[in-house]
Amino acid sequence: MSNRYYTVCGILDIDGRILFVRHTYGAAKERILIPGGYVKEGELPSEAVKRELMEETGVVSEAESVFAVQFRKEQWIIVFRLRYISGEPESDGYENSEVLLLKPEEAVKRSDITNMSRAILNAYIKDKNNSLEKECYNSISLKDEVFEIFGV
Repeated sequence: MSNRYYTVCGILDIDGRILFVRHTYGAAKERILIPGGYVKEGELPSEAVKRELMEETGVVSEAESVFAVQFRKEQWIIVFRLRYISGEPESDGYENSEVLLLKPEEAVKRSDITNMSRAILNAYIKDKNNSLEKECYNSISLKDEVFEIFGV
């Protein structure tokens, strides 16, 4: 089960270029944006962003850090900084019609980029390392459970 209240997206830098998709529906139709989507019930946000990138672009990635969080009354979005692992970026032909690799400075000047993606990229250009790094810890109260924590 997915929900529209908890969403994720990921900044994936491949050799100095950021991965974008051209959306095929909704308010972002025909515009480029940082790929992402909904968090499924029982799924960690870091797992959701990996899954969404794989489904939408065929790229395997890993969440390295939390770069930003956007809050609205009806939704929150975690923006991850991702590490490229493998795969050739290509469109899923359904949610997006095109996959692009663009230099951040080039992407923010485009008229077809979403406002949120532009804001995220402007912050990335200013200081791409300004993020909360990923760590893990073992629960004292829950046996054999490992938790992700960002920024500690």
